[in-house]
Amino acid sequence: MTSRTASKRAKTAGGNPAGGKPTARRRPRGRRGPMRASLWPKVAIAVVVLVALAGLYLVYRSATHTASGTSGTSGGSAGSGYPYAVGQPGAGVKAPEFALASTAGGHLDLASLDGQNVLLYFQEGLSCQPCWDQLTDLEKHAADLKAAGIDTVVSITSDPVDLLTQKVHDMGLSTPVLSDPDLAVSKSYHANEYGMMGTSRDGHTFILVRHGTIAWRADYGGAPKYTMFVPTAGVLTDLRNATAGGASTGATP
Repeated sequence: MTSRTASKRAKTAGGNPAGGKPTARRRPRGRRGPMRASLWPKVAIAVVVLVALAGLYLVYRSATHTASGTSGTSGGSAGSGYPYAVGQPGAGVKAPEFALASTAGGHLDLASLDGQNVLLYFQEGLSCQPCWDQLTDLEKHAADLKAAGIDTVVSITSDPVDLLTQKVHDMGLSTPVLSDPDLAVSKSYHANEYGMMGTSRDGHTFILVRHGTIAWRADYGGAPKYTMFVPTAGVLTDLRNATAGGASTGATP
């Protein structure tokens, strides 16, 4: 056999000089380095999101624990439908005195309202538009408040009085809003313990003061719903239920 013939047979055998099976061609593997590197930012973002969610959960648990420590038992189903806690000082306790700068000018002190039934409304302030919608709704239902025996409504929050005065003017409100910048009065009523801002601002608390004594209280702004608006009809329903010997501590959703 000539060398040329042997070469042809080798080619006929699939290019394998030994005459065996043709060798399979391997495809070059793609480079995975860049792909793996591109996944790291996504993994990092996912970790940050999980950590943030865990933090929010802990805040929620903490707020729930704080509110549950001072809330009363649930009321009947005939209430407003808005859950609320009942903090301290509560019904039967002398209302802490105060004298604060007012949007109506000068200072307003509780002693000057002696002999009146005063509804104190502690609210979050300028950062909470629903809180101001609450004031609008209260003024719209002034006749209903009067019929319920409420002579005066006074709102208290922690923003500067000049900014509060501008807000009251812009919204055309007549209710006096008092400035409690260091939360001294709010803390004496523990009204800053029922809101989504921790203890740095008030929540959404109504306290009825009759002749200097607290007659009724409802802290709507705490966990789990952090309510920042309750229709006036609902507030009056909860007030009537509590003072009539019905649901004396809190409404159920």
